[in-house]
Amino acid sequence: MTATGTSARGPWRARPRTLRTRVTAVAGLALTAAVVLGLMIMYLVQRESARRTVDGELRTYATQLAQSVQGAGLWPRPLPPSTLDPNAQAQVLAADGSVLAATRSLQGLPAVYAEPAGSSAPVRQKAADGVIPSEVRVTALRISVAGSPVTIITVTSTGLSGQVNETFARLLLVGVPGILVLAAGTVWLVVGWALRPVEKIRHAVTEITAADLSRRVPEPGTGDEIGNLAQTMNDMLARLEDSALRQRRFVADASHELRSPLAAIRTTLEVGIVHPDRAPWPDIAQRAVRQSARLEDLVQQLLLLAKADDRQLAAQRRPVALGALLEEVRATTVTRHIDVEITATPDAVTIGNPEHLSRMFRNVLDNAIRHAEHRVLITAAATAETVRIEISDDGPGIPVEERERVFDRFVRLDASRQRASGSTGLGLAIAREIAAAHDGHIVITDALGGGARVVITLSPASDGLQENHRTVGADEAEGT
Repeated sequence: MTATGTSARGPWRARPRTLRTRVTAVAGLALTAAVVLGLMIMYLVQRESARRTVDGELRTYATQLAQSVQGAGLWPRPLPPSTLDPNAQAQVLAADGSVLAATRSLQGLPAVYAEPAGSSAPVRQKAADGVIPSEVRVTALRISVAGSPVTIITVTSTGLSGQVNETFARLLLVGVPGILVLAAGTVWLVVGWALRPVEKIRHAVTEITAADLSRRVPEPGTGDEIGNLAQTMNDMLARLEDSALRQRRFVADASHELRSPLAAIRTTLEVGIVHPDRAPWPDIAQRAVRQSARLEDLVQQLLLLAKADDRQLAAQRRPVALGALLEEVRATTVTRHIDVEITATPDAVTIGNPEHLSRMFRNVLDNAIRHAEHRVLITAAATAETVRIEISDDGPGIPVEERERVFDRFVRLDASRQRASGSTGLGLAIAREIAAAHDGHIVITDALGGGARVVITLSPASDGLQENHRTVGADEAEGT
């Protein structure tokens, strides 16, 4: 098993480890293959062109010989040489295959090429051995001289074709390795230059730690894929830095908020322990209970924010009639001397988690009651695309420059910083998280006549879900 595993991993270890090496190898081989293919195509084209050139010269030579015949069918002896190819030779054959005339080097020899009956090309004869090279081009021209058919055989060595073969063989043996080395070197340098920003990014990333997320990777400013990568990484680092800062700030604020009620409980108990006989233990117990309740509420809100960070606030969704839910929230909220009015249309139905939606409305309503002078007005109505809930109070309102900041965690405006107000600075932050988890949003504007108006927009339930919700509600009412 060990030997097999080692052999199986062997090829992987042999692979080039760097991208630069792999790209150079692949590009070099691809370019070499393309060059070799191009050379082969060029070789075939040049060889065919050389053959056509030689055959054309031989046919021209045969035509010149046919024009040199004298009257009564007398041929020049010897036949004149070719003006185009000094290596060309020729014989004039009678119908019976006898030689009527020949060039100087072939005089006195029988036919070196003949055209047997049924043959479409001249056939080499034994007389050509030792006289005519083995690699030649041959043409045959049939004409009639003095009423007798004759055949003019022209032949030449394939010197031009040989030159073509030699040239391309030299290119393959010398040029291709040189091209491969040049291509590999060029690709190596180009890839190295292209990957230099990536290497800088890698070095920068290795030096970035969770303790210091303020550093950024260098951006080449090229606008290409590497530039986009560097910009994306910097954007990601910015988000991570912001998240880390928010987390540290959240932990610090949470620790501070948790320390206050714990310190109050401890101080109260220590005072009672120092004077156990004279301490008002009922009052001490009541103060400890109040601080414990405040501590419990703060822990619950922190847990709810943790669920919001884990995207768990919109779990277990179902149709929720906002009119009934708002009535329930009002009935379980301490309104002091504030008059809370609710106006909701029957079609104000959304899809969501009733418990979390109730928490959202309760937080906003508590904030409105805390700042209202006499009245809080709640309206809920549905449109074709949204369900809009407005909670307005007649208090001092919220300055425009503070309307976004109040949704941050542990933020209290100057008017509500007193511990007696009971505010932890998490209510509106939780409300926005719940709204976002239900695909909605929450904003603060001015109310008519003064005061603050919180506008919550949620997605409406479909008609089928609304009808099903009404049917289930009616059945439950009849059963009751």
